[in-house]
Amino acid sequence: MSKGTGIPVVSVVGKSDSGKTTLMEGLIRALTSRGWRVATCKHHVHEVDIDQPGKDSWRHARAGSRVTMISSPTQFAVVRAVDAERSLEEIAAEATSGGCDILLTEGFKRAGNVRIEIARLARSDEMISEPDELFALVTDIPDLHPEGVPLFGLGDAAALAELIEERFLGDAGDSQGEARDGD
Repeated sequence: MSKGTGIPVVSVVGKSDSGKTTLMEGLIRALTSRGWRVATCKHHVHEVDIDQPGKDSWRHARAGSRVTMISSPTQFAVVRAVDAERSLEEIAAEATSGGCDILLTEGFKRAGNVRIEIARLARSDEMISEPDELFALVTDIPDLHPEGVPLFGLGDAAALAELIEERFLGDAGDSQGEARDGD
């Protein structure tokens, strides 16, 4: 857990096209099925435009709006112009204010201290992290067994979610989720 964030921050890292997003989807499904409220953040090294060119909110931002909000009966989105990239602590604070229990990140290769690396043989036969930097390793590489690092197969997102829950969230996620939803 990152210090001072209030919620656990777990980062999924790995080389491009290694399966990070697929692993994230599995973790999100497994944790939410246990009643946990999950926030996610995908890191990009380049500027991204999440709004559709030509749409009203896109036009608002291009006209100079510093904060553009989109509201519907089922969603609320805020796009904010920033002067500097947000730290994991700042991102976690946003997740906390949104009522989430855990923040899962993808692509923050050197930020955060709880990292799960995915190393897939079809992409490479080596890791990007040092073993002492890892919370867990997800791999299909038979000879990759760093000492002291829990190993999971590519399809083991549910088992990995269980370890995350035990280590950072406590047990009985369903009953805690029900209690939280009733707050």
